[in-house]
Amino acid sequence: MDIQNRILGDVYFVTDTVVDWVDIFTRPLYRHIILDSLAYCQKEKGLVIYAWVLMSNHFHAIVGSDGSNKLSDIWRDYKKFTSKKILNTLLVDPQESRKEWMLNRFEYAGRNDKKIKNYKFWQEGNNAQEIYLLDYFNQKLNYIHENPVKAELVNRAEDYRYSSAIDYAGGKGLLDVVVV
Repeated sequence: MDIQNRILGDVYFVTDTVVDWVDIFTRPLYRHIILDSLAYCQKEKGLVIYAWVLMSNHFHAIVGSDGSNKLSDIWRDYKKFTSKKILNTLLVDPQESRKEWMLNRFEYAGRNDKKIKNYKFWQEGNNAQEIYLLDYFNQKLNYIHENPVKAELVNRAEDYRYSSAIDYAGGKGLLDVVVV
């Protein structure tokens, strides 16, 4: 199915933010939990990724589903899995100097949420915005890829490793992406 037909629904701009904007994704160990989970969702659940960027404390993406599963179900499972995996990894990571502080923030956030037993990792919701028009798609695509440039992490979007900007510049990034 071509992108023009896809951008008539079932394609969303999503944002997921770590509780209290904790900068946990400064460490490759935690970044790769996100990447591995997204790759798994692509292979096993039908997640389609058009664009993405992983910053130090949040994640933006343009995503859809190939129809084998509802995107909301895929995203719910992805957030649940990554939350548990990151927290379990953090609990046993002897290298993390900020472990106690981060766990304290996640525990405090979890205390105020009846659905959470111990720790809350992701902020509530994902601010999903359905994309109907190619112009809106391009606006969000630009926003995603310019995030690391605006944060002064790189001079050019395609130089940021944890993004799909390299795919749109003709290279190959860390995740499979449907380039529009």
